[in-house]
Amino acid sequence: MVNYTFRAAGVLAFSLAAVLNAVGSAAAQPASVEAAKKEGKVVIYGTVVPKVMALLEKGFESKYGVKVEYWRADATKVVERATTEWRAGRPGFDLVTGARGPLLLAKQENIFAKFVPVTAASFPGKFKDPDGKVTAWRVTPVGVLYNTDQVKAADTPKRLDELLDPKWSGKISMPDPSRHASTAQLLWNFHQVKGDKWIDFVRGLAKQKPFLVESYSSVPLAIVRGETMLGLSYVQYVAQTKGPIGFAQTETVFGDASDIGVSAKAANANAARLFVEYLCSTDGQKTVADTGEFVLHPGIYPAIKGADKVMASMTYMENPSAEQLAKLQSQFREIFVAK
Repeated sequence: MVNYTFRAAGVLAFSLAAVLNAVGSAAAQPASVEAAKKEGKVVIYGTVVPKVMALLEKGFESKYGVKVEYWRADATKVVERATTEWRAGRPGFDLVTGARGPLLLAKQENIFAKFVPVTAASFPGKFKDPDGKVTAWRVTPVGVLYNTDQVKAADTPKRLDELLDPKWSGKISMPDPSRHASTAQLLWNFHQVKGDKWIDFVRGLAKQKPFLVESYSSVPLAIVRGETMLGLSYVQYVAQTKGPIGFAQTETVFGDASDIGVSAKAANANAARLFVEYLCSTDGQKTVADTGEFVLHPGIYPAIKGADKVMASMTYMENPSAEQLAKLQSQFREIFVAK
């Protein structure tokens, strides 16, 4: 037993040292402002809604004189484009940002370079990548949104199981989990609160005949148009969508970190690192939070009622492997789409 303990302690010490060395090496590559200005621009592929990115672009350019070129799509398409370009040897991006699950798949392709921004030092340790290849800068809680003209606050679901009430049949919108990786991840994470019965809940949700859309950003549009009364989507859209939309606080709200990674072959590497530093700075985090987003800088919250409670009680999502995700999406295709 003693020998085993010493061996285990030695392995742990070696592992910690390896992690610290990796992070230390990454942190030793600071962004050069002058070099970034000479590069003149940074190219970003991401999932951030245009309103938020426009403010970040404005703040970054006014501070450093470096332009941002941005291409947006849902997380699945962002990662697909980045990996396709990478495999073809023609990556057109300097940065990729999106939900952690899909970005971890891209990370497996060795797309990202090591870089640890100094401005993220105060962020919660549980969000930090031990490899130093991606940086978490916000968290995206997924909850139940509703049309405030059609549903009274008192009548909104207070528990996830209430989504299976027959009165909501045909009145719930959600992304198609057979195509949208983040929704497949969400449904799978119900195992954290329902154990082995999570798949029964998912089948019950499918029996509600939900209105399947392309991505989380499509859900609030369906709600405010009156196409559905409820929807599963990001809570921040309540502050970012014009129209009758609110957030129903259920007993469980799942959250996923959004990461950003610098391309290992970035044409504008200094501009890319500088943008990450800005994004994680107090100014950058306040800019993001002011648009309704949930950020990781301690003490900074969006102007959404109960935002602090959401952050305090959030259940953080686990990430399935690439193989698990493929199997899940195939399974969800049978449950939600197959006739």
